[in-house]
Formats: sequence, structure tokens, C-alpha cells
Amino acid sequence: MSRRAAIVDGASETAVVAALSQEGQGIVHDRKTAFVAGALPGETIRFRRVRRHRQYDEARLEEILSPAAARVPPRCAHFEICGGCALQHLDNALQLQLKQQQLAESLERLARLAPARWLAPIKSRPWSYRRRARLGVKYVARKGRVLVGFRERGSNLVASLERCEVLAAPIGSLIAPLSELIQQLSIRERLPQIEVAVGDDTAALVLRVLESPSEQDGSRLREFEAQHGIRIFLQSGGPDTVRALSEPAPRLSYALPEADLELEFGPTDFIQVNAEANRALVAAAGELLELTAESRVLDLYCGLGNFSLALARRAHSVIGVEGEASLIERARANACRNGIANAQFFKADLSGLDLSGAPWLRPGYTHIVLDPPRVGAREMLPRIAQLAPQRVLYVSCHPGTLARDLGLLVHEHGFELLAAGVVDMFAHTAHVESLALLGSRR
Repeated sequence: MSRRAAIVDGASETAVVAALSQEGQGIVHDRKTAFVAGALPGETIRFRRVRRHRQYDEARLEEILSPAAARVPPRCAHFEICGGCALQHLDNALQLQLKQQQLAESLERLARLAPARWLAPIKSRPWSYRRRARLGVKYVARKGRVLVGFRERGSNLVASLERCEVLAAPIGSLIAPLSELIQQLSIRERLPQIEVAVGDDTAALVLRVLESPSEQDGSRLREFEAQHGIRIFLQSGGPDTVRALSEPAPRLSYALPEADLELEFGPTDFIQVNAEANRALVAAAGELLELTAESRVLDLYCGLGNFSLALARRAHSVIGVEGEASLIERARANACRNGIANAQFFKADLSGLDLSGAPWLRPGYTHIVLDPPRVGAREMLPRIAQLAPQRVLYVSCHPGTLARDLGLLVHEHGFELLAAGVVDMFAHTAHVESLALLGSRR
């Protein structure tokens, strides 16, 4: 049987929405489970099944017969089409409650765990917050226009947008002007994506170009830079091909005022997408770990020093480890720039099993911080246990892999789950950012 979903045109049905999926869709348990985008728990809806899978169907919302009390009008005019957001129709405070519930269910179901204490959600402003994003670009010949934006819901097509309510200023208001600009370029059919990078003082766009822009293209791009107060980079290949359109190259940075830090980053570097949420998260990390002047911290998956350098202000020493060489160089430069001498950084593949001889892998750490990618940190858990820290702070972007790893640390490696909570890192999306604090029972 083909794994591809069968497209159907089912009859109109009426049902009550039982729950919300991890992707932010309403779940209907009527005959066969159906996922309905735009529906909220408790609502009575009319819907139509449009794609059939073996164990569930995808459905289109036709009418809300009885709306939930938590339903709010979406701010974005493109909400029903654009796949960038999934929850603008749900009150932001209730979004956080829902995400904490999802985290609790993952911990219970996958790890048989509950924290000794639930942390209050780390909040942030829900609009104009997103400082890192990847936008699709598509010239549609039959429409005679260029589309710039996120993908449509359930599709690889670029959504037709005029502006974006979640992208950080000034980029959120530049969607339509960008479309008009690219339409004038000779390489409009050879420019498939734009990466957004917004610092505290500078906003940058990285244009992926499959063909060199003409001289006239360059002039138009420079005019756009000057008119909108942004900076443009061109990327013709891998990350090492990123070049500023105009000299001197701009300096991107963000501040962590509580730690008296300013961290520089490159236009394609990984940084947390929400500046306000990140500042609160870093501050919370310092409080939860209860560091002293004698604390020795290991920061795994340290990136450009986001946690490492702030914790170095409180601890005796910090070692940061990261797999990407460019981020390690960035972390070292940020330490030097901020006058931090008690932090060292090492490059290592933390997904590999052979770390024998690694100079940083030695006893004596009192605290460990880890912020791994979505796949989690399963390979590192035995190493963490061998290092026997007093406390471990795990920051996660996926509740499923977090629950798996916490289950192993608690049930196999002698830790206890002291606290857990969620972070409003991606408001209006189904993405769940969370943190968990563990203590040693040894």
C-alpha cells in the first residue's frame, strides 16, 4: 500500500474537539481520528475529511458551531493560509498552559516522571519577537509576481503574504517590499530563500543566490538597504560563502544585561529566536543552578556562549563544548570581548561515542548544562552520569526527546527531577521549549 495520503472529499461532519495535537491541530475522535487545523478543544465544529491515512485523517474546518471561551481573533490576516503560526486563535496565556500540559503528558507517558516542582512559565512578548527565520521565495510566472514568506499550511508552496506579525522589526513589515524588490531583479528565478537575522541594533537578510546578481541588481539591493535601514548578505553556496553586499560588514549582536554581556553572532549562526525569552531563560538558569564562586560548570552544545558566558560571571570556571567549529570561534571571541577569562571552549562531536582523550571530559564538574538539538542528548547521558555533577539543567526544544533523556537520567543514572517548566520561545506556534532541573541522589 502506498504511504502517500489519499486525497478524499468526505461528507460534512459535526463533532466536538477532544484535544489539541502537538502540531496545534484540533483532534476529533469520531469514528476515525481526524486532525483539524484551526479547531480548539471543547468546540463543536463542522469539518470535512480531505486526506486519508491508515490511522487518522486530515480535515478542513468548515464552521465553528460553538466556539471555545479561549478563542481570540488572530492578529494576522494570513493566519489561515500561512504555516508560520498554528495558535494565533488561542489566548497566549492558554497557549503556555497547553504547552505545559503537553510537557507533563510526555514526562508521564514516556518517562513515568513528574517534577517535584513545576516552574512558572517563562513569558515574553508574543508579537514581533522572531529574530531568526527562513523565508521561502518563489517567482510565480502565471501570476507575474514574486512571493516571499513561510510555507502554506500542509504544503511546500510559499504563502502569499503582505507582512508578518511575529517577525522582529523591521523585517515583519518588509515582506511586501521584499517581494517587489526581488521581482525587479534579473535573478528573481534564481533566489529561492532568505534568512532573517535580527540583532539588538542591526537587522540582516541573507539572500541565497544561485546566480550572481547583475550590476543593476546590486544597485537595487543597496538602495533597499539604505531605504529600510537593514543590511543584506549574499550566499552562493555553503555557510563560508556568505558575504556582505556592502562594506563595511555589519556587526550583529545581542545583550544579556543581567550578566553584563554583549554577544556577537553571524547572520547564519544559531541563536535563540526570541531575545526577551532568551534573556529570561539565561537568568533562570543561573538561579536554578545555585552557583557559587567554587562551582565548575560544563556547558554541552554551548553554541556561541549564550549560557556559558553568563554562568561564568557566577562560577569559578566554565567549559563549553560544541560541534560546530565556527560557533566555538565565536564563543572564544565573545569571551575575549567581554573580558571573561574563566571560560574555555572546545570543539567535539557530541553525537559520537568516541570521546576518549577529550581534554574537557574529566571529573570535577559540579554543574552541567545542556541545550541539545531536537534529537536530544542520549549518547551523552552515560558521560554525564560518570561526571557525577550535583545539578544538571537540561534545556530542550522537543518534549519527546527531553522525556526520553530525563527518564534515562532518573531511572538508570541516579538523578531526581527537581523542577520543570516551559518557555514562551515560539509564541503562536506549536513548538514547545522547556527546561528541567535534575539533582544527584548519590
